[in-house]
Amino acid sequence: MSNKIAVITGGNRGLGENAALKLAKKGVDIILTWRNGGEQAQTVVERIEALGARAVALQLDVADSGSFADFARNVQKQLKNVWQRDSFDYLLNNAGTSLHASFVETTEAQFDEVVNVHFKGPFFLTQTLLPLMADGGSILNISSGLARFSLPGSGAYAAVKGAMEVLTRYQAKELGERRITVNILAPGAIATDFSGGMVRDNPEVNAFVASQTALGRVGLPDDIGDAVAQILSDESRWVNGQRIEASGGMFL
Repeated sequence: MSNKIAVITGGNRGLGENAALKLAKKGVDIILTWRNGGEQAQTVVERIEALGARAVALQLDVADSGSFADFARNVQKQLKNVWQRDSFDYLLNNAGTSLHASFVETTEAQFDEVVNVHFKGPFFLTQTLLPLMADGGSILNISSGLARFSLPGSGAYAAVKGAMEVLTRYQAKELGERRITVNILAPGAIATDFSGGMVRDNPEVNAFVASQTALGRVGLPDDIGDAVAQILSDESRWVNGQRIEASGGMFL
C-alpha cells in the first residue's frame, strides 16, 4: 500500500483518526478533513508524519455541498505541491454526526441535517472527487449496525445509512469500468466520543452492548481502523459492492 494516497473525511478524531493512523502504518499518505478542531487535525498530521507517511489537513463541511468544487481544487493543489501527482487512490467517506430522536419527535431540521451529512454529502463529494481518483482505486463508505438491527431513537440516522448501502452497490456497478471498487463498512457500537461518548463513558450502555455482542465487549477504534486498512488493501481487491459489518457479532 506504499506510494498510495487516501482522502479521509472527518480524519481529525475518532474512527477517522484511527483509520488514518492504521493506513499510515502501511505506508499510505493521508489527506484528512476536519470541520471543527483544526489544532486536533494538525496533531493527527504530526502523528502520521511520525509514522513515516506524509499528510495534510483540509477544512471541509460535508453537509455543505456548495463547497465541494473549491475543496476538490484544494485537493488537486495539494496533490501537485506535496506529492507531484494529479490523483489519489482511496476515498473514505467517514465524517458523520449522531442523531438520537424517535420517529415522532424527529424535526425536519434534524432530518435535513442527517441527510446532508450522511447521504447527500458523500453522494456529491464522491461525484466531485472522482476526476481526481486514480483508476483502480477504492472507495469505502461508512454505514452502521443500526441499518441491520433496530434500536428506538435511531430511525432517521439508520435510514440514511441504509440509503448509503444501496448507493454503494450502484457505485460499484457503475465505476467498475474504471476498476474502482466500492464497499461499505458497518461498525457496531464503538467506544469513542461519538454520540457524546455514550458507549465509552456510560457504564450501563457499555454493559448492555457487551451483553448483546458475541465476543463479549464493545468495539474499540482499533477494531474499525484495522478493518478499514484490510478492506482497502490489495488483498481485498476482489471484494466489491459489499456491506461488511465489524460489530463483534452484535444482536446475532
